[in-house]
Amino acid sequence: MSQQGYVAAPPYSQAQPGMGGYQGGFGPGPSQPLYGHYGGPPQAFSTPPTGMMKSPVSSAAAMPPPPVSSQYSPNVQQNGAHPQRYPAPPAVSAPYGQPPQSAYSSMASPVPPPTQQLTNQMSAMNLGSYGNAAPPTSPVAQQPFQTPPPPAMGQMAPGPQSPPPTMPMGGQSMAGPPMAGMGRPFPGPPPTGPGGFQQPGPGLAGPSGFPQQAGQFGGPMAGLQPGMPGAFPTAPGALAGPPQKKLDPDSIPSIVSRRLILLGVHTFTYQHTTLVILHFLILISSNASPRFIRCTTYSLPCTADLAKQCQVPLASIIKPFASLPKNETPLYVVKHGETGPVRCNRCKAYMCPYMQFIDGGRRYQCSFCNCVNEVPVFYFQHLDHMGRRVDFYERPELSLGSYEFEATMDYCKNNKPPNPPAYIFMIDVSYTNIKSGLVKLICDELKSLLEKLPREEGMESSAIKVGFVTYNKILHFYNVKSALAQPQMMVVSDTADMFVPLLDGFLVNYQDSRAVIYNLLDQIPDMFADTNESETVFAPVIQAGVEAFKEAECSGKLFIFHSSMPTAEAPGKLKNRDDKKLVNTDKEKMLFQPQKGVYEQLSKECVAQGCCVDLFLFPSQYVDLATMADVPSHTGGSVYKYSNFQMETDGEHFLRDLRKDVQKSIGFDAVMRVRTSTGFRATDFFGGIYMNNTTDIEMAAVDCDKAVTVEFKHDDTLSEETGAFMQCALLYTTISGQRRLRIHNVSLNCSSQLSELYKSCETDSLINFFAKSAYRAILNQPLKNVREILVNQTAHMLACYRKNCASPSAASQLILPDAMKVFPVYMNSLMKTAPLVGSTELSTDDRAHQRLSVMAMGVEDTQLLLYPRLIPLHNIDVSSEALPAPVRCSEERLSESGVFLLENGHSMFLWLGQATSPDLIQGIFNLPSLAHLQANMCALPELDNPLSSKVRAIISGVLEKRPSSMKLQIVRQRDKPEMLFRQFLVEDKGLHGGASYMDFLCYVHREIRQLLT
Repeated sequence: MSQQGYVAAPPYSQAQPGMGGYQGGFGPGPSQPLYGHYGGPPQAFSTPPTGMMKSPVSSAAAMPPPPVSSQYSPNVQQNGAHPQRYPAPPAVSAPYGQPPQSAYSSMASPVPPPTQQLTNQMSAMNLGSYGNAAPPTSPVAQQPFQTPPPPAMGQMAPGPQSPPPTMPMGGQSMAGPPMAGMGRPFPGPPPTGPGGFQQPGPGLAGPSGFPQQAGQFGGPMAGLQPGMPGAFPTAPGALAGPPQKKLDPDSIPSIVSRRLILLGVHTFTYQHTTLVILHFLILISSNASPRFIRCTTYSLPCTADLAKQCQVPLASIIKPFASLPKNETPLYVVKHGETGPVRCNRCKAYMCPYMQFIDGGRRYQCSFCNCVNEVPVFYFQHLDHMGRRVDFYERPELSLGSYEFEATMDYCKNNKPPNPPAYIFMIDVSYTNIKSGLVKLICDELKSLLEKLPREEGMESSAIKVGFVTYNKILHFYNVKSALAQPQMMVVSDTADMFVPLLDGFLVNYQDSRAVIYNLLDQIPDMFADTNESETVFAPVIQAGVEAFKEAECSGKLFIFHSSMPTAEAPGKLKNRDDKKLVNTDKEKMLFQPQKGVYEQLSKECVAQGCCVDLFLFPSQYVDLATMADVPSHTGGSVYKYSNFQMETDGEHFLRDLRKDVQKSIGFDAVMRVRTSTGFRATDFFGGIYMNNTTDIEMAAVDCDKAVTVEFKHDDTLSEETGAFMQCALLYTTISGQRRLRIHNVSLNCSSQLSELYKSCETDSLINFFAKSAYRAILNQPLKNVREILVNQTAHMLACYRKNCASPSAASQLILPDAMKVFPVYMNSLMKTAPLVGSTELSTDDRAHQRLSVMAMGVEDTQLLLYPRLIPLHNIDVSSEALPAPVRCSEERLSESGVFLLENGHSMFLWLGQATSPDLIQGIFNLPSLAHLQANMCALPELDNPLSSKVRAIISGVLEKRPSSMKLQIVRQRDKPEMLFRQFLVEDKGLHGGASYMDFLCYVHREIRQLLT
C-alpha cells in the first residue's frame, strides 16, 4: 500500500512489464503455461524439487485476503500517480457485480437450456462434507474434507495443518474462449494422493468483472447471464426450464460453521490466534494479547520476493486501548522514577521480553537493532544458569507482552505535567432541534450522565472538567462557576475570528458546580423555545473548543450535536454537492473526498492540542458528511448518524450511543510509534489518525474501540532462526492527567516456505486490512478499478497457494487453504458494501459514513459488519442461558414460521415469518396475531413470561457487547421494509449489485484456473 492509497497489480488479463507475459484480453494463453512472480522471468508450472518443501510446524486458524503486486516495490508511488497501475479492463469485461457483456456468445457451441447449465455447473461442484447435510447429487464422486497423510521425504506438503477444502468442479469449462488445460472435462473422481488420500491443490486471480462464462458443453454458463433469475440486479425474470439438481449450500465453506467449531474458552500461550468473535482467556505471555494486536499472518516470508509472489499483505491491526474483561488483570504500571523507562540507545525501543542480557547482566543486546547497551546501575540484576535475569518474573517489562511505564517530564509538552482533560458539550439549538425535542432530551440525559464520567481506578470522582456551549448562527458560552447562583451566558457573534470570552468558570469540576449545571440544563430548552433560526455554523464551533483547550492548557473531547449542513456565512460554510450523476463514473470519488481548506487546518490544530471531536448528526437531508466528518475522522473521534430523527423511535437509540461514548475508557493527546526488528518496517497506516511525518501516528484521543491498521514491507532478508519482532509504543495522557507509555510487543515466526505463511494466516485480520485499503483507494480511484483489484488479488493469492503449496490435482477442483476457507465469503460481502457499490439508490452520506466508520474499526467489528449474525429465535430454549446457534446469512435459511434476529454491529432486525405461530407473537408482543403488529414498532414490550424475558435478554446482551448502539427494526415477511433486511443476507445476490456467494466462488475458481493455465 502506498502512503495515500490502494496500489495493486494490474488486471492479469493484460500484458504488463514484468507480469510473466500474460497476453491481453481473455484470449488463449501463451503456448507454454507461464506463472512467474513479479519482475521475474516466466516460469513453467512444475512441482518444486525434492526437499524444497518442509512439513508444517505451527498453525493459526484464519484466512488471508490479498494486497498489492507493487506493494513491495522500492519506489512505490501514491495512488493516481501511475495510471498504468489501474489500466482499463479488457473491452469485454464488465465491472464486477454488473451485468456481463455477451462478447463471447458467438464463440460458444450450442448449449442446453440456461437453467440446466447452472445445474450442470453447480451440481458438479462437489464441495465435501462441510456441515451436517446430505451429500449433493453430483457426477463427481463425493470427496469429503480429509487430512492428508504426512508428506513423504521430498514430497510437497500441503499448506495448512488441516488440509484445504477441495472443491471438484467437475468438467465444466468456466472460461469464455477455449484456454489451455481448461477445455476438456475431467470425468470421474479427482486423482488421489499416496495412500488414497485426496491431495490439496492451488489458486490465483484474474480480471474482475463477470465475463460470459462457458457452460459444461462450451456454451454460456447459466446463472451469471442476463435474463436469468438471481443473476444480477438488472436481469429480467425467470426462464422456464427443467427441474434443477441443486447443490447443497451446506457443502461449501461456512463462516457460521467455523464460529461454532471454535466456541468456548481459548487460551493463548503464543502469538497464534483464533476467530475474533470468541470469548477467550489470555494467559501470561511475552506476546501481547490478541485483544491488542492481531496480524494478517503469524509467519512472515523471509524475503521480499516470497512476499511479492504470494501477495498476502503483511499487516497488524493494533487496538492499543482494547477493553479487558473483569477476569483479566489490568496492565501493570512500571515506575522507574526520574530516570524513566530503559531504552535502546540506538533505535529507542523500550525494554521488553525480547532483549538479550549478556556479560553477567551488565549489558543487553537490543532485539530490534542488535545494538549492545549498558544496563543502568539502578536496573542491574544477576543472571541465572539459563542466562535469564533472576528478577525475570518480578518485572512486567521482562515477562509480559503488554505493560505501561510512568512517563517522566521529558515526555510532556514544555516539560510540564499535563492538566486533566475536559469534555465540552456543544448543542445546536436551531429550530429543527428545538422542535424535535432533541435539545431537551440531551439536557435531561446530561444531568444523570455527568455523574458517570470516566475516572481512574480507585478514585471517588472523575478528574475530567466539563463545559457547555449552545449555538446556531452565533455561539453562546456559559459560566457555571460553583460560586454563582445562576449560570451566565456570554455570546460571540463574530464567528470569523473565534475566541473564548471567559476562562474562569467555563471548564469546571462537575461535582463542585453540580447545582449551577443542573440549573443551566433546565434553562437551555426554555431559552430557545421560540427560536426561528434555522441556519447554523460548524467550523467555528470546533474552533471554539480548540481555543478553550488552549487557554486551559489541557486536552479533551468535544461532543457536538448537530442537525443540518452549515450554510450560515462563516468559515467552513458548505454547499450541496450531492450529484447522483457522478455515480458509476470516474468522478464518483469526489463524493467521498472532503472539501479542503478550513477543515483540513482545523484537523491539524485539533491534533496538536489533543482535541478529539465526536459528532452526533441528526440530518433530514444531505449534509456533506464526507466534509463534516473530516475532523472527527482525523482526531480519533466518532460520527453517529440518526437520519430523520424522531423522539419516539430514535430517542433511546441515540441515548445508548451517548452513554457509551461518554463512559468509554480513553487516552488523550496520544502519539504512537511502531518499531520493528531489522529486515522489515512499517510503511502504511490506516485509521482515525493524523500523520505529520512517516513514523509518528498522532491521535487527539484513542479509545477502547479504535484500531490502527499498519502495513509492513521488507527492506532486507528475515532470519528463520531469530524470527521477527514488533513493538507498539503509545504515549498518552490518562483521564486523571498523568502521562504514560503503553507498550505492546509481538514476536513472529519467519519462514522461507510459503506453506507456513498460508497456514498461519488470519482471515479476519486480512479482511480488515482489505476493507481499509479499498475504502482509502476509492478516494483516488474509480470504484470499478477497486473492485477489479479485490477480485484479482483474491484469485492471485489462492492461485499462488495452489501452485506452490498444494499437491497436483485436477484443474476442475477449487482448492482453498484451510486458513482461508471462508475468505471468499468475506471478500464478496465487502464488494457489496455501500461504499463499493455504485448505486444511485444509496444515500451519499450513508456511504461516506460507512467508509469513515470502517477506517477506525478493529478486527471483530469488520468481521461482524461483513458477515452479520442471523439467530433463530422461534425454537429457543427459554431455560438455557446459551444463545441459539446462528445460521448462514441466506434467504434459504429463513422459514415462514420462523423468527430471526439479525445484527452486524450497526443494524439490528427482528424478522417475522408470515406463518409465525400465534403463541410466539403473543409471548413476545402480547398481540393475538402478526396482523395486529404496528408498522414502526422499535422496541419489545416488557412482558412477564419466560419467552419475552429470554428474547429481550438476548437483544440486550447483543447491544451491550457492541461498540455502538443499534436501533431494533421489526420487519414482517413480504412487507416493504423487508428489503432493508434482505440486503444483509450477504450470501445472496446483492440488492444494489454484486454476486451471490456461490456465483462469486465459481467466478474466482475460473480466474484461478485462467492464471494457472
